[in-house]
Amino acid sequence: MPTVFIRLTGCPLRCQYCDTAYAFSGGTLYDLETILKQVATYHTKYVTVTGGEPLAQKGCLRLLERLCELGYHVSLETSGALDIAAVDQRVSRVVDVKTPGSGEVERNRWENIPHLQVHDQLKFVICDRADYLWAKAILDQYDLWGRCELLFSPSYQQLPAGELADWILADQLPVRLQIQLHKYLWGDVEGR
Repeated sequence: MPTVFIRLTGCPLRCQYCDTAYAFSGGTLYDLETILKQVATYHTKYVTVTGGEPLAQKGCLRLLERLCELGYHVSLETSGALDIAAVDQRVSRVVDVKTPGSGEVERNRWENIPHLQVHDQLKFVICDRADYLWAKAILDQYDLWGRCELLFSPSYQQLPAGELADWILADQLPVRLQIQLHKYLWGDVEGR
């Protein structure tokens, strides 16, 4: 779906496969109304707030709330390392679960799991077979089957998407394979 992405600067994590390291610092400061006016120019009802780590920004929660008030279908892409409890319940939260291959597995905030709803998503970026097996074990350990949509995404240029798809099919896992579509369409272009 055509979607407006609002990328907020800053992230307390340093995942080894991060594709938005350019968002660790810098950026341009905008007030809330300016952001909302810019979003409206795209004429779509779908908005994703991402980062960096958007929840590390003090204005993120109010931004999400205002987008919902204006009738947008809003999703939040978050590292899973910060508390999601205060996020507006109308927002679809896409929560990363950091695998061992990310280099940030110890940052997972398992306390977020009870806050997940059926319209949320848990995303596992899989770097290798060990990450895949770890992710399956986490799904069992926390009884995540059916709690929300489950996404397995191959780490770009680390794990071929077809190989991950084969593992998912062989194990008959009820997860959705997610690839970084923008990289397949436009290449590894910063900020796209």
